[in-house]
Amino acid sequence: MIKLGFLGAGNMGSAIMRGIFSSGMDISVSAYDKDTAKLDALSAFGVSPCASEKELVSENDYILLAVKPQVLGGVLDEISAEITHDKVIISICAGISEDFIRSHTIPEAKVILVMPNTPMMLGLGASAISRADGVSDEEFAFAKSVIESCGIAEEVPINKMKEIIAVNGSSPAFIYLFAKGFVDYAASVGIDSEAAMKLFAQSLVGSAKMLTDSGMTVDALIKQVSSPGGTTIAGLDKLYEGKLTEAVEECCKACTARAYELAESK
Repeated sequence: MIKLGFLGAGNMGSAIMRGIFSSGMDISVSAYDKDTAKLDALSAFGVSPCASEKELVSENDYILLAVKPQVLGGVLDEISAEITHDKVIISICAGISEDFIRSHTIPEAKVILVMPNTPMMLGLGASAISRADGVSDEEFAFAKSVIESCGIAEEVPINKMKEIIAVNGSSPAFIYLFAKGFVDYAASVGIDSEAAMKLFAQSLVGSAKMLTDSGMTVDALIKQVSSPGGTTIAGLDKLYEGKLTEAVEECCKACTARAYELAESK
C-alpha cells in the first residue's frame, strides 16, 4: 500500500486528506503538525498522527508539504537527512520552486509542485500541477490523483508555476471582489443582499459550466447574451470604457511579480 505523509494539517492539507478519504482511495495517510488538536480532528478520517517531522518522512513514500512557505526552509533542513532518492516530495507551498526544495534536501530530490486554491476545502479545487526531472509517470499520476480527490488538476510547465498563481491560486479573491461590486449595487437600489448574492453566485456557477461544457468560445458566449441595443450591451460598453480586461492583465502581472519577489526572498 502506498504511504502518504502530510507535513502540516492546516486548511489546505486537511482538505486534501478529507478528499482522499471521501474518494475511497486505498492508501495509508499520516500527518504531523505542531498543533496536535488538528491531528486529533483528522483521526476520525483515519489519519495516523506522527510524533515528529523526521518520523513522518522516514515512514512514508510520498511527503506532501503543507506548511507556510516562510517556514518551509527550516522544515526541510530538519528532515533533509530522511530524504532519499526513492521518496517523492509534493509541495503545495505557493511560490516555492523545485530548486529551493532540492537546495534544502538532496540535489536529485523528486519534486512535484502544486498550486491549489481555497475552493479545495469544498471539494471544488482547481489546482495546477507540475513535475521536476526524475519523477516517473507513475509517481506523477499518483500525486495528481491525490490532488484530484478534492477538485480538478491540470498539468502546467514547471517554469510557469508562478505565472499560474494569478489564474487559479489568487483568482478566487479577484472573483469575490467582482461579486462584491454586483451585490453592493443590488443593495444600493434596495434589493436584498442575500438574494442578490445567491443569484449572482449561481450566475457564476452557470457561466463557469458554459465556459467548460458549451464548446463555445468566450467571445461567442458574450455575444450569446448580448442582444443588439439591449441591456447587456449597455453594461458591456461601460466595462470596455473602464478597460476591464486591461485591469485584469495588470492584476495578473502584479500577482506574478510578487510571486517572484517572494521566491527570491527565501
